[in-house]
Amino acid sequence: MSPATAATADVIVLGTGGMGSAACAHLAARGATVIGLDRFPLAHDRGSSHGQTRLIRQAYFEHPDYVPLLLEAYRLWRKLEEVTGTRLLVESGLLLAGPENGEAVAGALHAAAIHRLPVERLTAGAARQRWPAFALDDDFLAVWEPAAGYLLVEECVRAHANVGKRHGARFEAGVAIHRWHAGARGVAVDTDQGTFHADRLVITPGAWAAELLKLPSVPLVVLKKTLCWFRPPAEHRATFVVGPEPGTGLPCFAFDTPAGFYYGFPAIDDRGVKIAEHTGGTPVADPLALDRSLDRAEAARVAAVARARLPALGSDLIHHAACLYTMTPDAHFLIGLHPQHARVAIAAGFSGHGFKFASVVGAILADLALDGSTSQPIGFLDPSRFAG
Repeated sequence: MSPATAATADVIVLGTGGMGSAACAHLAARGATVIGLDRFPLAHDRGSSHGQTRLIRQAYFEHPDYVPLLLEAYRLWRKLEEVTGTRLLVESGLLLAGPENGEAVAGALHAAAIHRLPVERLTAGAARQRWPAFALDDDFLAVWEPAAGYLLVEECVRAHANVGKRHGARFEAGVAIHRWHAGARGVAVDTDQGTFHADRLVITPGAWAAELLKLPSVPLVVLKKTLCWFRPPAEHRATFVVGPEPGTGLPCFAFDTPAGFYYGFPAIDDRGVKIAEHTGGTPVADPLALDRSLDRAEAARVAAVARARLPALGSDLIHHAACLYTMTPDAHFLIGLHPQHARVAIAAGFSGHGFKFASVVGAILADLALDGSTSQPIGFLDPSRFAG
């Protein structure tokens, strides 16, 4: 059966990456008929929901208002693990280090204080003693968050999609979106596979947000980021593996340095330790035409951080991947009803720190699409905040 011959649903979801697959799962579980449309197959590597792992943490330096959403995200990730029998979230702990008055360390401690989160302040010397693999400047302060860790990103997308399918959601890959229309009686989505109709529309477009959202007041910039995996020397391999409990083995890590903000993960397979730069990035004019070859300048910066901060790791770069950040002007998300179309819910502009929220964003989008509102505290992420 071609998509065009059965193209009607309660809700259409445009984009089935991290956020879209979660929306499909929550919508279908609530009894809605759902069609998820995407140009690429589930868990693809062409956008922002791939690359083995993503950090998850609660002491959120970006803004303390994210913390209630994170607590709900944790609950929903654990629930997703239960219903799918799949391990998705590993609480390896996170060591965040940088200047005491820097945005990251001070912000994490501020969020932890407001929400009474269990974190520990450590001097650089104390952190080095606990984790000898790290080389930290003497004037750094470290924040240890044992409840932080990582998500297995592709497995998360597949798990949400499997829940959606279990409840009847249809996922159509290989569908290019041309345009969408919303009116008093419903929505229509024109594609290269025909026109799809629904009562409501959810748009989770990732790097294609600028052309699909129809929000001229929100300038969005897409950035290419390089993810790098370094294989430790054989004699040091055990130093860099994830431990069975938080605080054992190598935790996740993040360094706020004058050269930029860098983050990484312990080795969870033969690819080794993954490290990337959160700052910087190369502007992308067309995500479909992205040059996925290694950005050697960015990789050199990451390798320099690896040598300086994890000296026993070495610089044996054995794997790399390109990931896309879709940046809003204030680096905060866009989540809410479309300012001009009450039948359309949107989630976009995750600015490189959104995947950890996918479980709760999926629930929020189901609320917005089916009820027109949500009890989750997303007011500070309202897409209308840029109007005027």
